[in-house]
Amino acid sequence: MTEIRNQFPLLAKTTYVNTPGSGILSKDILEWRRQHDENYFNAGSAFRINQESFHQGVKQSLADFFNANVQYTFLVPNFSFGMNTFLAGLSRSERFLLLQEDYPSVNYAVESRGFTTDYLQIDEQLEENIIAKIERFKPTVFAFSLVQYISGIKLDFDFIKQLKKQYPAILFIADGTQFCGTESFDFEASGLDFLGSSGYKWMLSGYGNGFVFLKEGVLSRLYADVPKHAMPTEPFLKGRGVLSLYFEPGHLDTLVFGTLQQSILSFQRLGMNNIENLIKKLSKKAKEAFAERDLLAPSVVERTDHSSIYNLKLNGNTYEKLSTEGVICLPRGGGIRVGFHLYNTEEDLEKILSVIDRQR
Repeated sequence: MTEIRNQFPLLAKTTYVNTPGSGILSKDILEWRRQHDENYFNAGSAFRINQESFHQGVKQSLADFFNANVQYTFLVPNFSFGMNTFLAGLSRSERFLLLQEDYPSVNYAVESRGFTTDYLQIDEQLEENIIAKIERFKPTVFAFSLVQYISGIKLDFDFIKQLKKQYPAILFIADGTQFCGTESFDFEASGLDFLGSSGYKWMLSGYGNGFVFLKEGVLSRLYADVPKHAMPTEPFLKGRGVLSLYFEPGHLDTLVFGTLQQSILSFQRLGMNNIENLIKKLSKKAKEAFAERDLLAPSVVERTDHSSIYNLKLNGNTYEKLSTEGVICLPRGGGIRVGFHLYNTEEDLEKILSVIDRQR
């Protein structure tokens, strides 16, 4: 743990539990970025000669890390761009099931396009309610965040797999921004048809990078009319498919996507099983301590599996005190949101509890 924390000097002077808002960069990645820009500075346009193979390498790293098909892996600047691009390719006849108070890049992106929508309240019986709503509303698409950005509630992944088997015609579209980078994930076996994520939170890869994975089965429902039009014939676009032209228009930045690749390599060096176990162990202790103090909503307390994000029922005065004491977190959804990542410790949790207890 000391070796991990030494990579993040910010932790020496703060208790950083705002990864749900923004992850932080490691010293190794900072050095890689310095070297990258120095090479660009010295080489100019020659630095970009091999950009296509470089970005293909990033895609391969992503596909290997999440067990996705590299052919249907796309580099995007953020989840929102990937989600909007995906939605733009769907027929307006699609019917969407959404979760109430889900991230705006999910819900508003659907609502603003005029799709027929229905909503489901997030509570301790979420999975049971999803099945009931599917039977009544008959959606063709279910769009949701794997982990809710306000409450930290996480959908049961085995349940999603079962849903896909039970309703194979429904597209399951997920935002993984508050999940990817916290535990191992097998996209091909997941039951999802689309998974998108930004890299700046739990992937610890800074801003301007994200990714999208698609299943082959969704392709027939995306941009169905485009093949009727002639493809670009410019030599520099040779070999680009329709989806690549939509998800990856223009240039791709080697700095930001290289940073994403470096984050993946660092996760692999540490071992995702080790990272997952560390986070889950600390999250379990946090949930118990917060529940004892009646700081959590019943919908969180009564669910068996939860993420490492918690929304604490605390007032503004306590938030100000936490900030004064060097605890970096954010107000969200009427409470104070904290999240624990691979660089957090039990000492961080104890610091938070100490401040809270002194304020009560």
